[in-house]
Amino acid sequence: MQRAALLDAARSLLSEGGTEALTFPALAERTGLARSSVYEYFRSRAAVVEELCAVDFPVWAAEVEAAMAAADRPEDQVEAYVRKQLELVGDRRHRAVVAISASELDAGAREKIRAAHGGLVAMIVEALGAMGHDQPRLAAMLLQGVVDAAVRRIELGAAEDPTVITEAVVSMVLRGVGG
Repeated sequence: MQRAALLDAARSLLSEGGTEALTFPALAERTGLARSSVYEYFRSRAAVVEELCAVDFPVWAAEVEAAMAAADRPEDQVEAYVRKQLELVGDRRHRAVVAISASELDAGAREKIRAAHGGLVAMIVEALGAMGHDQPRLAAMLLQGVVDAAVRRIELGAAEDPTVITEAVVSMVLRGVGG
């Protein structure tokens, strides 16, 4: 229960104040634990971040996968893939993952995050192949790059409403930059 409380506090700190807000004193204050007790659960900030990724990313990816599974046609699966990811931008688990990606992590943690993102990209490869892409893996990576750019735009509080950004991404992904 303490470990779960610490992870929940870490999510809140990351989503509210970014990586700078994730400190052991702040975790201790949020959970009511002594600072030394936090070290009993995690040896470093990177360890907290690594566990958040291990816990939260699969849940987030499962939501994207479920949205895709509810779609019949490959085009609808691609649209669901985009929409669900952009819908999750407001979720504090997602805000924590975004903050995590900007933080200083060791090589092992970075590799785990890359592998998790690779799993997300792998979800869309089959649909893109069914749509006729001759290089569906490359198309999936590029599509994810567009989604990532939209995520950053939404996270930064762009002038456009998040719904406008989402519709623009769906249109671009399905119909190209020509609209």
